[in-house]
Amino acid sequence: MRIEHTRRLRGPNVYLERPVMVARVNLDGFTERESTDVPGLAERLLATLPGLAEHHCASGAPGGFVRRLREGTYFGHIAEHVAIELSVRIDRRVNFGRTVYADAPGVYDVITECPVDEPPDSELAEDLLCVAIDLVTGRQREPRLDGLAERWERLRPGPTTDGIARAARARGIPVERVGALSLLRLGYGRHRRLVWAAMTDGTSAVGVDIAGDKELTRRILGDAAVPVPEGGTARTVEEALAIHAALGGPVVVKPRHGRQGSHVYLGLTSAEAVRAAFDAASADGEVVLERQLTGRDYRVLVVGGHVIAAAERLPAHVVGDGDATLAELVERANADPLRGSGHGRALTRLRLDEVAAALLERQGHTPASVPAAGETVWLRDNANLSTGGTARDVTERLHPDVIDLCRRTVEIVGLDIAGIDLRLPDVAAPLPPCGTRVDGGVIEVNAAPGLRMHLSPTEGRPRDVAGAVVGALYPPGAPTRIPTVAVTGTNGKTTVARLIAHLLGCSGLRVGLTSTDGVYVGGRMVQRADATGPRSAHVVLSDPTVEAAVLETARGGILRQGLGYDVTDVGVVTNLAADHLGQDGVRTLDDLVHVKSLVAERVRDGGALVLNADDPRVRDLISRPRVRAAHKRLLWFGLSPSPLVHTHVENGGTAYVLVDGMLVERTRGRETPLIALERLPGSFGGAARYAAANALAAAAAARGLGVPAERVAAGLAAFDPADGNPGRGQLYTVDGRYVLVDYAHNPAAIDAVGELLHGVWGPERCVAAVTLPGDRSDELIADCARAVADRFGRVVLYEDTDPRGRAPGELPALVRDGIAARRPDAEVTVLRTVEEALPAALAVARAGDVVLLLYERFDAVAGLLDALDAGPVADVTHLLVSLPVP
Repeated sequence: MRIEHTRRLRGPNVYLERPVMVARVNLDGFTERESTDVPGLAERLLATLPGLAEHHCASGAPGGFVRRLREGTYFGHIAEHVAIELSVRIDRRVNFGRTVYADAPGVYDVITECPVDEPPDSELAEDLLCVAIDLVTGRQREPRLDGLAERWERLRPGPTTDGIARAARARGIPVERVGALSLLRLGYGRHRRLVWAAMTDGTSAVGVDIAGDKELTRRILGDAAVPVPEGGTARTVEEALAIHAALGGPVVVKPRHGRQGSHVYLGLTSAEAVRAAFDAASADGEVVLERQLTGRDYRVLVVGGHVIAAAERLPAHVVGDGDATLAELVERANADPLRGSGHGRALTRLRLDEVAAALLERQGHTPASVPAAGETVWLRDNANLSTGGTARDVTERLHPDVIDLCRRTVEIVGLDIAGIDLRLPDVAAPLPPCGTRVDGGVIEVNAAPGLRMHLSPTEGRPRDVAGAVVGALYPPGAPTRIPTVAVTGTNGKTTVARLIAHLLGCSGLRVGLTSTDGVYVGGRMVQRADATGPRSAHVVLSDPTVEAAVLETARGGILRQGLGYDVTDVGVVTNLAADHLGQDGVRTLDDLVHVKSLVAERVRDGGALVLNADDPRVRDLISRPRVRAAHKRLLWFGLSPSPLVHTHVENGGTAYVLVDGMLVERTRGRETPLIALERLPGSFGGAARYAAANALAAAAAARGLGVPAERVAAGLAAFDPADGNPGRGQLYTVDGRYVLVDYAHNPAAIDAVGELLHGVWGPERCVAAVTLPGDRSDELIADCARAVADRFGRVVLYEDTDPRGRAPGELPALVRDGIAARRPDAEVTVLRTVEEALPAALAVARAGDVVLLLYERFDAVAGLLDALDAGPVADVTHLLVSLPVP
């Protein structure tokens, strides 16, 4: 067994609404073999991974997989379950898997879930499947997971980032983690916010700098009558000793710009201790010395001016049992799954390092000592969780004086989120005025404070501090999303997407658009590319200047990376016809429908689903369970008021239809005219009926977002195809001949544009210059060739610059043979490039004839037309009467 290749679907996909990895697995020698063909396989796997006994498989109950294993199942399916169980073993919690036949004997797609915030470029899922294959095939008897577990610890979001992401998703807010960082993007478009751990895009940089400078914090707070310890800064050991002598009693030594309790030394009373601490702390720069306050250590979290949680912190320690050594007690504590390296878990691992050894010596211990039962042995002086400390929730014990002190402190420093470190006898006791001799006060202010002590306190009630952070970013009722439309289908989706963007722009919105030629923001192209996949959607949705998004969504992006969004307000399906068959596992039209139906499924509850009533496959989408699962408003569009539309309207629905040459919005008892078909830009005076279908779909989407009908009507009339829809049905004149440029590249599209040309010019006056994408199946190419032959008797063929896997000259030869088989009398010429093909087609055309130019790249065609001095035809309303007689 071996993995041939993998792909990561990071958004909702045809398998699951969460990320998955799809691995193409070749079973090789295990092809057509079942688990029962390998004696002892089930027992060996269960002995190695007992958790497999809990896997449901298709039965829906624990033990289902084991039953399949013992009755006989294929090895791809076994590898899927073993990979999931290995993932759980390293605390990478996932539970979905599926194995699908992949068009060849012994070749399967093994699909396994990935954690939603795992970096998309992580190879953990593939590596876990490799380990699973080694176990299943017997190449390894024990799983090698140490390295994978360590990698997952480094890659997984820490408790603060994870807590905020979960809290946001619980409110239905879109969340995206940026790579392996603690940076989250929340919301879409103009409502997007950034959060880095517990620091937000609204956090004051001045406040962060103040909090990061412990001496400056102490001075500013002291000037504002906030109780702080006496102290000062030292650049030399002599200055440090002088400050110590002036303060008297125990002092604290720490780096001026330190963090996470590193090089913090407490309870220093002798000059020798101060000298040693200075030497260690000064490695990080200037050193702060403060009089050590007595009392207990507390951390109070303030978010948006409100005290949200408080915890008492205890330094890292173990409690003796009279039997185990200190080293053994530390090892036992570190075995707790709540403890991990760094900040990845609720608690940090205990360390028996030099700092701990010095503190043990002061307590009369070494790592080999056996503390008495119940004896507490300290491993750190400071109470930071990052050095192994623990926390006890004391939120409900806070005295109003302490609450007010913390709120004032945060306002004085200038932070929206802060952790206040206090040293007080008791947070439940009142505070006397500043200046009164009380051994307590504020010892530090922390920007971007860790939340884990409040999310998962060692003792006491967890607090929803992550929810408070999200609530400060998005108060109740605050919007988190922008109006979003996704458009899919076989033909017309680019035009429909452009039209919708135009209509929303006419409503005063700054629109982000993704389409086949690029990404647009506010009407300006910001990226030239085939921008119909999830990466392009991310560009638009993460742009804080965008007020509405229109996302053309193609099959390829869905299959290769999933959707680039979670849900939309409106989903549009233009039509569903044969195209791209034979690519990415899409073998049949039913497969293609299954992929594109995802756009319909991912319309939010209460959103609008715009469907083509004239297309039987589109009509059938409403019978799919995941389309029906959510409450959606159904908006039909079509070129005639069919019985389906009539029934829908009579039942209180809305439809957009063509009635007596007028595009109308129809509701029960009312018709609202939008525009006459003959006045619709791009409709060739009404001859291009597909233009009406595109306009109706766009109108339905805009109305689904609440754009007034009169604005939709005005927007349709004002649309300029030459500017807003380049390369789609654009007409030019060259030396008394016409050139219609279009991107038709499947049988249905070729037939539709051919029908238009026949209707306007007549069959005898039509010439075609044709190229087709090489990545379609031979059968689909043959269907396209027949569609060309049915409409054109004079044809010039040329080849894409990118043959997409075809040999040079292979595709034009296939099309030529297909045309000849369908129409032996056709005049067919084969050339190499569009620069050769268009002049050749113009040469065989007579005055007044029209040449249909199908292209690969519009920019190349635009340059060629400029070179030929082609002039755009703006008014086609009276085209028929103006055509010269041959």
